[in-house]
Amino acid sequence: MNQAKQNSKSITNFLQNNAIIIIIFLIVAFVGIREPNFFSFGNFKNLSVNTAVRFIIAVGVSGALITKGTDLSAGRLVGLGSCIAAVMLQRSDFATKLFPGLPELNMYLVFLITIVICGLFGLVNGAVISFLKVPPFITTLGMQTLVYGICLVFTGAQPIGGLRQDYTSIASGSILGIPKLVIIALVVGLLMWFLFNMTRHGKYMYAIGGNENAAEVAGVNTSKAKIIIYTLAAMLYSLGGILLAAKAGGTSVNMGSGYELEAIAACTIGGVSTNGGVGKISGILIGVLVFELLKISLQFLGVETSYTYIVQGLVIIIAVALDLRKYLAKK
Repeated sequence: MNQAKQNSKSITNFLQNNAIIIIIFLIVAFVGIREPNFFSFGNFKNLSVNTAVRFIIAVGVSGALITKGTDLSAGRLVGLGSCIAAVMLQRSDFATKLFPGLPELNMYLVFLITIVICGLFGLVNGAVISFLKVPPFITTLGMQTLVYGICLVFTGAQPIGGLRQDYTSIASGSILGIPKLVIIALVVGLLMWFLFNMTRHGKYMYAIGGNENAAEVAGVNTSKAKIIIYTLAAMLYSLGGILLAAKAGGTSVNMGSGYELEAIAACTIGGVSTNGGVGKISGILIGVLVFELLKISLQFLGVETSYTYIVQGLVIIIAVALDLRKYLAKK
């Protein structure tokens, strides 16, 4: 009898903790039955490419969440990264090139410059949070606005197009039938899995999220760990921005707007707790995939964009609420 009750309780907890994933997969099944093209190769390829870039951004946010922080500057740093890379990789013969006198630079050098510049903003985030003790929410909210302003000044609020073919081919090309964007995302995922699970920094990160005071007593340099987390996160956002601009064939200051909320939602759906100390790379991938499946399903159902935002907002609220419920249940 007791065994039956325990099994029943386990099933109930599983259904409650994974309610969003289950509901979205039911929606996917319904759409797949209703729309024959939903399970087509073309749609699968589109899903994998969209998931790849969002996964890179979500992995960046996850480090902040695991340490009981957050990063609201993610979307604007994605936009800044896309604009910096796009400006330096416009074709020399493009009629409305933003900086006509800019010489043609090596593409990978441009990527490095872009990632380093965006990484500096992450370093500032980490330093302000660590040394000035400003809450991550306030720090990154301020950085979000600051970065957006810098991007507006830098680009003159002009859209940036005419990108070089070697740059755009990163998003359109494939290797052995696998899109390059998917391969890049897999490499990033493997590297971050190694960092999270096989390095001292990863152990420190989870320790800070579990109990920061106890981690400090144990000798963990929490300030250094947080600076690394936010710097690395900004570098990942810039990589996401670089890839998004290549995929779109152009960019603007609004590229990446609101992506931080989607990334936080995807992480939470995938088991990264906003209460810190919990999170897996595999879970983040599942969370991003589920969120992208929801968006594509709504498109196939013909739901207007305005209502799509409402649904996404509800998913974000419910995901965080369920995460808090799990935390309170443990207490």
